[in-house]
Amino acid sequence: MDKVRYGIIGVGNQGSTYVLNFFDQDKIIDGCLTAICDTNPDKIKNMQDKIKNISPEYFDNYIDMLDSGLCDAILIETPHYDHPTIAIECFKRGIHVISEKPAGVYAKQVKEMNREAEKTDAKFAVMFNQRTNGNYRKMREMIANGAIGDLQRVTWIITDWFRTQAYYDAGSWRATWDGEGGGVLINQCPHQLDLVSWVVGQQPKYVNGFCQYGKWHDIEVEDDVTAYFEYEGGATGMFITTTGETPGTNRLEVSGTKGKLVCENEQLFFYENAVDSQVYSRTTDKGFEKPDCPVVQVEPDSKGGQHKWIINNFTAAILGKEELFVDGKEGINGVELMNAIEYSGWKGGIRVELPVDEDLYLEELNRHRALSRKKSVKDTVTNTEGTY
Repeated sequence: MDKVRYGIIGVGNQGSTYVLNFFDQDKIIDGCLTAICDTNPDKIKNMQDKIKNISPEYFDNYIDMLDSGLCDAILIETPHYDHPTIAIECFKRGIHVISEKPAGVYAKQVKEMNREAEKTDAKFAVMFNQRTNGNYRKMREMIANGAIGDLQRVTWIITDWFRTQAYYDAGSWRATWDGEGGGVLINQCPHQLDLVSWVVGQQPKYVNGFCQYGKWHDIEVEDDVTAYFEYEGGATGMFITTTGETPGTNRLEVSGTKGKLVCENEQLFFYENAVDSQVYSRTTDKGFEKPDCPVVQVEPDSKGGQHKWIINNFTAAILGKEELFVDGKEGINGVELMNAIEYSGWKGGIRVELPVDEDLYLEELNRHRALSRKKSVKDTVTNTEGTY
């Protein structure tokens, strides 16, 4: 195989960006787009009108596309509930898969998808493009190498997801329990829910989730969340997010006994204690004095590359030229964390141990789906470039 033949299932906001900005502009090295599928004929027509340099086949049924023999790999760009279902059909045919985030809505379906992935030699990734961010990669490396000492606190304030009512009204499935499966946690924050564990190197053990539903918008799902984390060993954390606040903040701070890392405004700073704080506390005769703590700006380990980098790496991995950067089976981590926060929120903020019982979560989710309101709006395509 000289070139990986891609198919895209779903050409809404994100799928159309991949078609027009990457494949139609020949930005995927050793990869080409041979097929497009969407159940909405208007979206197919939108692609046909805008594509200039390539000639993919078009389908309105993804099974027909998978059985066409046109695709070596698939990009899944559909509403969240469909991600595992489509991925499983790909794996059964030995077709490689990049799934859009999140890996799924609930852990039970994601685990089923992962089991099918284990049965095949097909490559599998989730579009965790934020893992390519050089600051987060550097934080992960430094924490793993012991730079901050024993973990004490993790705080992520990610409130710069401002969305208008028009945004929510632009999709019939958006911001509903039955169509999307959640709100800010499952739509905007899957990257951060993945990163908060990937960067730190461990999942929280317990979670209290305080979710407010339709606080800032006319929607039924959460648009304002504060979660409290407890880790093995005694460290704690806070995760705060909303789509109703502007200008908002994006600040990740990870503190340990040897100092702290702060990532904000695309810059990373390391506050390094001259002496481990707990060693200093036990040995000094000073009551108020702190150990010296110089601050340095840390250079990221790369410039990153976001979605294009992930697709190019995936292509190279299929061709045996690179190691796969994102293992799709790791998508379960963020889903389990999201499920725990959501379940706690439904139950008034009770303390929940990870992972939540998958059958119990699905039962509660289905109760919400049964009451989900139907939206009769025409789905529209919005350019999402620059919003991630």
